[in-house]
Amino acid sequence: MRAIEARDFSIDALSLGQRPVPAARRGEILVRIKAASLNYRDLAILVQKYLPTLPLPYVPASDCCGEVVAVGEEVTRFKVGDRVMPLYTQGWYDGKPTLETRTRRTLGAPLAGVLAEYVAVPAEDAVTVPANLSDAEAATLPIAALTAWTTLQEGGIKPGDSVLVQGTGGVALFALQFAKLAGARVIILSSSDEKLQRAKQLGADVGINYRSTPKWEDAVRAATEGRGVDIVVETAGASMAQSLACTAFGGFVGVVGFVAGYTAEIPLRAIIGPLMRVQGIAVGSRARFEAMNRAIERNGMKPVIDSHFQLADAAAAFTHLRDGRHFGKIVIDI
Repeated sequence: MRAIEARDFSIDALSLGQRPVPAARRGEILVRIKAASLNYRDLAILVQKYLPTLPLPYVPASDCCGEVVAVGEEVTRFKVGDRVMPLYTQGWYDGKPTLETRTRRTLGAPLAGVLAEYVAVPAEDAVTVPANLSDAEAATLPIAALTAWTTLQEGGIKPGDSVLVQGTGGVALFALQFAKLAGARVIILSSSDEKLQRAKQLGADVGINYRSTPKWEDAVRAATEGRGVDIVVETAGASMAQSLACTAFGGFVGVVGFVAGYTAEIPLRAIIGPLMRVQGIAVGSRARFEAMNRAIERNGMKPVIDSHFQLADAAAAFTHLRDGRHFGKIVIDI
């Protein structure tokens, strides 16, 4: 089968090669991958900012959608022809994951990734595709959508809440869409006025350009009449101090990413006095994935796709992600 291999930690080291088609062993399904999508994690691994000891070569990327083409012995969860999405965190079915699961059983590293024509996974580690989504749309869900869904669920979202979303990448736009489904008011940050206008077309109530308004936390407070937001979807990481400064009393900050840096200096009084709750978000369980898929299907929600690339053009897709020009998800058709 065709597969993208990274022979070094560099976008330039990506190449299209051949690997054996895996077999569906006992309890497993063999999935012919139709589409995959990229996440910032995939880029961070590829440029050696994350998991620098990962053995080379490796197949990148974690999120995909495909069709079951073979089932192993004792598989009853799926049949040939079913459309499925493998779980990013294999073995996490409900509740909290184990350390072993979170560190050793994630697709795209250390497990082999999905920029290939086939993948074999345990039948218990995949979910059914929402009927209203295409293969490309479904391929965007396993990390980005589930991370956004989990963040809002952990934050206890309810109608009338105010939610701050940072940026216009995959997690951010899914958070915007899910928050609007929940009846919340959404404030979104971007460095592009054009992207802010597009976000408003998706339902964002307030858009703030963080470049022209560097003290955006003041603008967020002003937009909430001084109260602050109930939930922050923190994708930047390095902006934690500003996020805390515009969070309401008793509010929630879900830390999901580090696109602006790995470190942040925060005043402890900003957490203790206002009774803030700050929590790291590590995607989500199969139970949450299935609940999210039901919400997507019943509400007819559609993921936002920025662009499509072919498998042989994976390096161009990663470059597009690195340059930050995208609005929504980057899909690789396989």
